[in-house]
Amino acid sequence: MKSSVAQRSIALKPTLRLWDAIALIVGMVIGAGIFETPALVAATVGSLPAVMFVWLLGGGISLIGALCYAELATTYPDPGGNYTYLKRAFGDRIAFLFSWARMTVIQPGSIALLAFVLGDYATQLWSLGAYSVAWYAIGGIALFTGLNLLGMRQSRGAQNLLAIAEVLGLLIVIVIGLSSTPEASTAPTQSAANPLGASLIFVLLSYGGWNEAAYISAELKHVERNMVRSLLWSIGIISTIYLLLNLAYVRGLGLSGMIQSKAIAADLMRQALGEPGGQLISVLVAIAALSSLNATILTGARTNYALGRDFSFFSRLGGWNSYSSTPTSALIAQGAIAIVLVILGSLQRQGFETMVDYTAPVFWLFFLLTSASLLFLRQRDPQRNRPFKVPFYPVLPVLFCLVCGYMLYSSLTYTGWGAIVGVIVLLAGLPVLLFAEKSRA
Repeated sequence: MKSSVAQRSIALKPTLRLWDAIALIVGMVIGAGIFETPALVAATVGSLPAVMFVWLLGGGISLIGALCYAELATTYPDPGGNYTYLKRAFGDRIAFLFSWARMTVIQPGSIALLAFVLGDYATQLWSLGAYSVAWYAIGGIALFTGLNLLGMRQSRGAQNLLAIAEVLGLLIVIVIGLSSTPEASTAPTQSAANPLGASLIFVLLSYGGWNEAAYISAELKHVERNMVRSLLWSIGIISTIYLLLNLAYVRGLGLSGMIQSKAIAADLMRQALGEPGGQLISVLVAIAALSSLNATILTGARTNYALGRDFSFFSRLGGWNSYSSTPTSALIAQGAIAIVLVILGSLQRQGFETMVDYTAPVFWLFFLLTSASLLFLRQRDPQRNRPFKVPFYPVLPVLFCLVCGYMLYSSLTYTGWGAIVGVIVLLAGLPVLLFAEKSRA
């Protein structure tokens, strides 16, 4: 087996097809959130038309963001993804802090969050004792980190199968819900002072993940056309499933039933099929968590690799295994940090909520900066060939920046102590940056 340590640039093999990219994005986005957030959205907006509107609006916002990312990814294809765009637009220091945040907060926190969801639902099927959730979470991280270490072909194949199983399972829920006897609905009851803004927090959380396509841009065949196609197809599929799923919930449970439900998909399936329906949902949520977990691990390590490629202080992360087409050291480091977060989250007994708080503010900060980088790079690099240009420039990029800014404000306002820890870890990257710059000099 040959292993090549990355230099400042490396020619990666385009091994991913259009279908592979779609499966990766769909599997990344349709996680466990869609089994929880519809009830929260219904309680926030209080009427069926408003429910459908806010989910459609979430798809529209995601589409605008995807168009912006499509221009960046096709213009600057690189496994570093956002790191590359931030470096070109704002310089090495902002790019370094993003990589630091992604290595210590964003990706490991997201991986740990998904692993906790896996543990919660797998434990309902078969408990492993007092720390069953943590054992399943750690096992899931170790399993899919190992699968990705074996190679892109293995992780790609697993992702395709998981995405197919996930979508088929959701279609079963939709069919059962839509064929149910309609439940009576209640009068609208809004529980938030700003129902649209509050509901978008939950909706955009459920749509989150499509931006990870940027990290496979250097490995996607015919990236000039397939990047745009994969994003548009994926968001179209996801939006359609989300709208149909909410219609199924309303028809099967009624709006009041949605609002009162603590496990909306499980309640729908138990009402239709009894206890076997609840077991089926546990399996489906576990599959959704596995699909998102594998996709997050696959894309997450690419930024660590880019950091090691550019900063000698992290050079051990810059190793690329040419045989398996994977950043070996970056994957191992990412998995280790995620397992540590699982252990810490287990000690708090609120692992899922803690990881949401931990990642949200830092994620939206750099999402805002990455969106702004499109505007900066249009001005700084006007001669660059752009295979795809976002339509209605600069209206759409500016609009998406405003959305990201609002989400950053909301994530700081509505999250707990975990958000403070995430910000502290981000700031801890400043002295590391100074030391890395000295080493680089």
